[in-house]
Amino acid sequence: MQSMLPILIVEDSPEDFEAAVRAFSKAKVPNPIYRFSYGEDAFDFLKQRGRYFKHGAEARPGLLILDLNLPGTDGLKMLQEIRADPALKVIPVIVFSTSNSAREIEACYLAGANSYIVKPSNPEDLFEVIRRVKDYWLEVVTLPSKPESPDVVVPKNSASSNVSPRSAAG
Repeated sequence: MQSMLPILIVEDSPEDFEAAVRAFSKAKVPNPIYRFSYGEDAFDFLKQRGRYFKHGAEARPGLLILDLNLPGTDGLKMLQEIRADPALKVIPVIVFSTSNSAREIEACYLAGANSYIVKPSNPEDLFEVIRRVKDYWLEVVTLPSKPESPDVVVPKNSASSNVSPRSAAG
């Protein structure tokens, strides 16, 4: 595996997040995985501001998996903000949504999504999708290295986000 950069998952459904973590674990992905339930918190983490300002040791994510239907700032708006930011726009973003609306898919690609995947409904199909994500994004593709900037560490007491690292290989 070429990169041990963290994978950031922005997903408000605990069930969908846990299913993804199980699939990453089954696919033997060793990268740390962080979850945010709200786009605003994920963007604060990416921008190293608010409670995530200069806390220490976490690398910028090598891959961001983004749900579209989030409370507050939705996934499309977050994608647009990431692509408008020179420091963040190099992060590969995979939109992972239950929607197969042609309009939403096109809007995501126009906003700069690297991939759009419709969430599979059963665990076997989810594992196959995650295995392919791993094969392509973590083994074939060369991801950008993190910029030379202060690192952040996630505070342990986060009410609106579950951001403690979860090793997918655990």
